[in-house]
Amino acid sequence: MAGQPLGLTLKLAFYLLKQKIKGRKYFPLTMILEPLEACNLTCTGCGRIREYEAVLDRYMTVEEALRAVQECDAPVVSIAGGEPLLHPQIGDIVQGIIKQRRYVYLCTNALLYKRAFKVIPPSKYFAFVVHLDGLRETHDRSVERKGVYDVAIRMIYEARKRGYRVCTNTTLYNGTDPQEYHHLFQMLNDMGVEGMMVSPGFAYKEVAHHPIFMQRQQAQEFFQRIFRGANGIRFYNNPLYRDFLQGKRHYQCSQWTTPTYTVMGWRMPCYLIADGHAKTFQELMTSVNWDRYGWGRDPRCETCMMHCGFEGSAILQAMERPKELLELAWRSLRGQ
Repeated sequence: MAGQPLGLTLKLAFYLLKQKIKGRKYFPLTMILEPLEACNLTCTGCGRIREYEAVLDRYMTVEEALRAVQECDAPVVSIAGGEPLLHPQIGDIVQGIIKQRRYVYLCTNALLYKRAFKVIPPSKYFAFVVHLDGLRETHDRSVERKGVYDVAIRMIYEARKRGYRVCTNTTLYNGTDPQEYHHLFQMLNDMGVEGMMVSPGFAYKEVAHHPIFMQRQQAQEFFQRIFRGANGIRFYNNPLYRDFLQGKRHYQCSQWTTPTYTVMGWRMPCYLIADGHAKTFQELMTSVNWDRYGWGRDPRCETCMMHCGFEGSAILQAMERPKELLELAWRSLRGQ
């Protein structure tokens, strides 16, 4: 959270306080909007282009996207996919969400960055989130195309020069030396990246057979080595979640904190698992039995440590424990 804009920090704080005053148990923190599922890459660890193969030609309208964002009413919207920049009206969608005074994070593989600069102007409410799974060889292998790493680095340089806020998202897989990530994160830090998001890969059923996915204990040991050599790095994940990744804290999943809206509707129950799709946000929040999912409850959740399920858990628990809340605030301010 070091590097996170002060305006966003205050907006989240007031939002959380309002939910607590209202006594709400289930509420969103970040909404994930997927206005399309098509992509110009076939990343090894991605289940989306396989899971939504039948609707890869479908595009969400601007009106539908903005209506879903308003219905969810989360303070932060993460636009994913697929590759969002393939959407012919992505600029209108971004601008419409910003007009609602929400913070927007657009996740991209960077291949269409020149178009992005034409249709999305810089704004304090907007940030690019560039996908980078490692240094050149590792990243290009992950996305199954040579040269993508160089394009991503070029986009970061150009975006920073043009005044855009830039973050990165790194999914960590088995078989990579932690030292490589130390070099990657330090380089991105020096380039002026606002913050780096990290999480272990999730074994979607469509790609679960691949050996790149780590088991829970294996992932914890890996992240211990990652964070041990990353002093001064601006990670975007909150520090309590980073403790969780290292096995220092234990949380149950809070899927409802990160609801996902796709061209098929609201994913039930979460970004990673779709047992169905709800037509409305209200239907999603009231019809899903949240206690059925999570570690020890559903075998599909056994290895999951993704930020979309657990980062919200860390914040919700801290809200109920003043000591943890103070620790969260202190470590966030100090960038620890």
